[in-house]
Amino acid sequence: MSSPDPQVRAARNPSSPPASPSPSPAVRGPVVAVTGAATGIGALLTERLAASEEIRQVVAIDERRGECAEAEWHILDVRDPAIAEKLRGADVVVHLALDLDLGSDAAARTAYNVRGTQTVLTAAAAAGVHRVVLCTSAMVYGALPDNELPLSEDAELRATAEATGVADLLEIERLARRAPRAHPGLNVTVVRPALLVGGTDTALTRYFESPRLLVVADSRPAWQFCHVDDLCTALEYAVLEKVEGELAVGCDGWLEQEEVEELSGIRRMELPSAVALGAAARLHRIGLTPSPAGDLAYTMYPWVVSGSRLHSAGWRPRWTNEEVLAELLEEVSGRHTVAGRRLGRKDATAAGAAGATVALLGAAAVVRRARKARRRI
Repeated sequence: MSSPDPQVRAARNPSSPPASPSPSPAVRGPVVAVTGAATGIGALLTERLAASEEIRQVVAIDERRGECAEAEWHILDVRDPAIAEKLRGADVVVHLALDLDLGSDAAARTAYNVRGTQTVLTAAAAAGVHRVVLCTSAMVYGALPDNELPLSEDAELRATAEATGVADLLEIERLARRAPRAHPGLNVTVVRPALLVGGTDTALTRYFESPRLLVVADSRPAWQFCHVDDLCTALEYAVLEKVEGELAVGCDGWLEQEEVEELSGIRRMELPSAVALGAAARLHRIGLTPSPAGDLAYTMYPWVVSGSRLHSAGWRPRWTNEEVLAELLEEVSGRHTVAGRRLGRKDATAAGAAGATVALLGAAAVVRRARKARRRI
């Protein structure tokens, strides 16, 4: 996924000569193309695959060149049909060129994500690629009060289009199901990570930037995380065909809301459902917060996944939920968010002084200031 940009931590010796771009005849593994390879998860995966003795060659595709010198780079937009020529000779394509930025225009984001996926699937089939790996999110299962704990990979996708980016992910899932019928011989694997952490910026990671953790009355939160490093190893399993189909990936088990509060040291603020959802909807409608009310469901009800297919193939997460939460809290330290809206220092000070009235209701002051400003014009 091309946005956001976690720091690539793979170490390389700068004194070593750059590797030849031509594949070594001694390596009989697959040639793998990665879209969105310059940033984010794509950059991490490109580095990992390029260093693997099981991979013959990595073809990196993005709108700008990334840092991995061992990959063969092609600079173009994934919506360009010319990508088919760049995929010739590849055995597997991992499509990670997705725009999931909270600040993106929703229509433009959808156009990029859906058209890009359509083009990559069609181009891969035309180029003779036999496997495409797509990455969506466990959010596609939906966050619902009657969800099982945990959900199996085969559970029905019951998400709605009301949360940020989920409509795009559901459409990508639909394209994944259709592709093998439209292009016989093309296999599609879909990887669905839990709440992703490691240089990411989403409505759900911003939940932990608030001065109080909003808890909706009578809800049943259950928190499961996925570190970007574990996502990369799961994607590598899919690339090497150690596992296929629909794959859920995340830390083992989950954390209850009380455990999250104890580990984070952040106290809760409990609101009635009508108040929380109504305030979130109004603030998003007038453009003061990037998150629609639908994002709140993922903090109210469980969407924990089992990851049984990856486990059966021998994959195990290196990170625990407790460890990922600790890293997330370190990443967001010093940031201040109310109702999904990141605040400056002055606003954050006012929000902190508001005590138990922060979270969604704290944004009411922002609404009042905006209205007063409009009246003065």
